[in-house]
Amino acid sequence: MRASATPAATRRAGRGIVLSGVLILLLSALLTSLALGTATESPGALIDVLTGRAPSFETLLVQTLRGPRTLLGLLAGMGLGASGALMQSLTRSPLADPGLLGVNAGAAALMVAGIALFGLSSIEWRLILAFVGAMGAMLLVLGMSGSSSGRSSAPISLLLAGVALTAALGGLTTIVMLSDPEIFDEMRQWSAGSLVTIGYDVPLAILGPTVLGIGLASYAGPTLNALALGPENAVGLGVEIVKVRILILLSIALLCGAATAAVGPIAFIGLMVPHFVRMLVGPDERRVLILSTLSAPSLLLLSDVTGRLILRPAELQVGIVVALLGAPVLIGLARGRLNR
Repeated sequence: MRASATPAATRRAGRGIVLSGVLILLLSALLTSLALGTATESPGALIDVLTGRAPSFETLLVQTLRGPRTLLGLLAGMGLGASGALMQSLTRSPLADPGLLGVNAGAAALMVAGIALFGLSSIEWRLILAFVGAMGAMLLVLGMSGSSSGRSSAPISLLLAGVALTAALGGLTTIVMLSDPEIFDEMRQWSAGSLVTIGYDVPLAILGPTVLGIGLASYAGPTLNALALGPENAVGLGVEIVKVRILILLSIALLCGAATAAVGPIAFIGLMVPHFVRMLVGPDERRVLILSTLSAPSLLLLSDVTGRLILRPAELQVGIVVALLGAPVLIGLARGRLNR
């Protein structure tokens, strides 16, 4: 009995270590985002700010700029990480990512069109338009690749469909932005992917959709392992596959729409994080979903801090930093799939 229990105890201990490491990394990323930038706060000064004992300028800096920026990175990162894990589970493709499969591009295109044609520039309208655009683009890509019929598409065909749609929608978005100098000036920083925000209006606006999207993902989570076995096997295991797919699609659209409306079309987060989490914890899709949700904000926030520091006092948008990190990962994954 003792010998048979040892491997299980070892696995539990290993999972606990991974979870603890992820939480420590997340806390470190949050504190780093609050402390580092054009003006660097020492650990002692940061503690003074958080406890209300700092000078007014430092308190204003954290409360007005870095605090909202850090909260925005936390929420957007959770949304991108969870949606990437869900999309990889739904499509059974390790190359699936909201940024690569046109979901972010669909959200961005409809949002920019709504601003240009109807002046719907408030964050509430941006969220609605981004949700509809994300859902429409996702369904279109799945239909183009054959995944909507229930059969498993080849990962490369899914990727090609997503890249084609991303390019087309990205071109249309650029045309709309360039046609109006005011819209271009308003959206140029957003279009590259940025966490820059003043005040808590934007983070609080996406809090509801992000929490709802993660809630739907959690509800669907227990069925993800069965879904990964294929539609026929999932049905045989008692999974209501249509219901689960609808929940996952709604969750992805909510999470990607909220993140895109707030920080712009950031790619590769949903690709890299679930992939590396899967290397740590194996193919259990429930754990991949949980750890991806907790890990992705760390990557997003640390990339944002890197963008603040390397061109100081100017900044490099976080979307560019993430793309520089993600492109080699995508190339490696694609080559690995082609060589099998």
